[in-house]
Amino acid sequence: MATAILFLVFAVLLLAGVPVAFSLAAAALATLVYLDLPLVVLVQQLGAGIGSATLIAIPLFIFAGEIMLRGGISERLIGLAAALVGRLRGGLGQVSVLSSLFFGGVSGSAIADVSAVGGTMIPQMVKRGYDRDYAVNVSITAALVALLVPPSHNLILYSAAAGGGISIIELFAAGIVPALMMTVAIMFTGWAVARRRGYGTEAFPGFHAVLVRLVAALPGLGLVVLIFVGIRAGIFTAVESAAMAVLYALAVTALIYRGMGVRTFLDTVVHAARTTGAILFVIASAAAFGWLLAYLQVPAAAVELLQAVASDRLTVLLLIILLLLALGTFMDLAPMILICTPIFLPVARAYGIDPVHFGLVLVLTGGIGLVTPPVGSVLFIGTAIGKIGVGECMRTIWPFWLAALGVLLIVAFFPGLSLWLPGLLRP
Repeated sequence: MATAILFLVFAVLLLAGVPVAFSLAAAALATLVYLDLPLVVLVQQLGAGIGSATLIAIPLFIFAGEIMLRGGISERLIGLAAALVGRLRGGLGQVSVLSSLFFGGVSGSAIADVSAVGGTMIPQMVKRGYDRDYAVNVSITAALVALLVPPSHNLILYSAAAGGGISIIELFAAGIVPALMMTVAIMFTGWAVARRRGYGTEAFPGFHAVLVRLVAALPGLGLVVLIFVGIRAGIFTAVESAAMAVLYALAVTALIYRGMGVRTFLDTVVHAARTTGAILFVIASAAAFGWLLAYLQVPAAAVELLQAVASDRLTVLLLIILLLLALGTFMDLAPMILICTPIFLPVARAYGIDPVHFGLVLVLTGGIGLVTPPVGSVLFIGTAIGKIGVGECMRTIWPFWLAALGVLLIVAFFPGLSLWLPGLLRP
């Protein structure tokens, strides 16, 4: 009965439009009252949820991403992508996808990606004669790449939700190949749709222009190298790398790109603080919710249930993916990671699924939910930028959605694709 109250209150409040952090906290509070446990437990778990040192990396990476976003990096990355792939069919769509790969390595956030790249590319595509639904669909699905490349906030969140025993650098490394696969899949789909609709190409600017734009974009792209190499070489920890990322971003935008004035910096600080506060409130509420899941032995029950339904690893993984896809339609990615990790990670470990591989599957599955109604935050931002209705967008997004789903299934059932690079990094 207590478990039913926990999930029922959460679901009802969520469907009623209550913000997810308040829904999680209210569900935990109602369950504590039913169990006649001290209400101070809720306060304790809220505090404990954001007390992990690992979580310090998240606000710092958010701040670094905001600095790079507002300091001129996005324009240079888009310029480089245009020079590289603009001559392909549906050129601006291809530019949007490749720009998302580049910018994802700076922001680590799908929402920041679609806001920065989509905010620039969607209006340009519409102006050049591309249909609004195509411009939005290619941009929002391309933003999923940002969930997989360093410094992905969601992979850090997964490591924290798993108890901190999973290496962040291995998660970062594991996401690189799936990110490249997703990029190629979305680009091919965009090319096929563009060819069917008769879209044109962009003129090739010449190899000299490509070299000039590459040199201009290198300081921004160097952030990924700084993070990855610095952690791998043992120069600094994941949290220290986030602090270095902030200093590096400030140096690049203020001294090299000269796009970070005092006013812009203050706006960046305010926006990063608001984003951080919202995320930490969700993390704290989800921690209290997760404590009750453990107290009520929900993870153990989930293991027993799946063992009764399926006997092999692949079937269990497929069932988990189906459940996560369903959850992703009405739950944002961060709370889904925080709630589902303590439930499904023990199941994955019981069936011999590598926790690093499972983390990639969890994040990528939840990411598909970001472009799926009714609670697809990336979808809503993209349609708002493109000034198009969600229903109209949904009627033609299915090729891109199927491409993302295909990459998810390949990554899920061929773990070597994501695990070979972390394997090279292990002693």
